[in-house]
This record gives sequence, structure tokens and C-alpha cells, in this order.
Amino acid sequence: MKIKIVALGKIKEKFLKDGIDEFLKRLTPYASAEIIELQPVEIRDENLTEKALLQEGEKILANIKNDSYVITLEINGKQLSSEDFAEKINEITISGAGEVVFVIGSSCGLASTVSQRADFKLSMSKMTFLHQFARLLLVEQIYRAFKILKKETYHK
Repeated sequence: MKIKIVALGKIKEKFLKDGIDEFLKRLTPYASAEIIELQPVEIRDENLTEKALLQEGEKILANIKNDSYVITLEINGKQLSSEDFAEKINEITISGAGEVVFVIGSSCGLASTVSQRADFKLSMSKMTFLHQFARLLLVEQIYRAFKILKKETYHK
């Protein structure tokens, strides 16, 4: 399976980069994974937020194939346990999807066009996280999902 994470913004903190790289490395026996970092649109006027989101949405959608299974991270998405998330990954694999694309929007959210393209909307928590943390948490949970599916030690 191929996993792609499309995210707005770059990770600046070394400890987060190191953590993300570690889990990407651990994922290699189970799936090929890549992160595509897109430049967010700078919002100088809050009245132009929707316009900026649409511009970001165009960039995001340009990185998604028509036959990709898309999971957006959204505040109002469905919350899953790690076991349920693993089962979701398993269902996607069984369905024959060759590529799963996770989308992490900017601090202003996601364009409606991207949300509408989603096959599944996921909420990581009712808590608010820095987007950089969300990326690390997502990669770790993807790794955990594969360990659960393979019944390998890691998940407790």
C-alpha cells in the first residue's frame, strides 16, 4: 500500500522532524509512505480566509489522484480508537485502493472542495494540536495500525 500525507507548512522543530522520520522509517516494511509539504497561503486579511482556503485546496487536490482513498483530518471528523483506525486501514486495503492520502490543512482548516473530496473524515481528538504535532501523531498512528493488523508487539 502507498500512503501519502499532504500537509500545509513545513516542520521547523528538529525534534518533530526526527520523530516523523523515525516513524516513516518504521513504516517501510508495511507500506511506502511520503509526505508532501505545501506552502500555505498567507492570510493578511481575515476577510480573505475563504479565498486563501480555496487556493490551498487547489494545491492539495492537485496532489490527489482520482482513484486515491482520501482521509481528511477535520475537527468534526469521526474519532476512532487505535484499533478502529487499524480496522479502517484494513478495510481500505481490502477494497483494493492502491493509495491512501491523508490531508492536514492549515491552521484555518480545509477548503470545502477538499472536505467534499474526502472518502473519510477523521478527527484525532477533541483537543486542539499544533499542525506539526498532528503530523507526528498521524504517522505514529499509521505505524501503530500496521503493528495491530500484523499482531506484532508495540500496541498495548
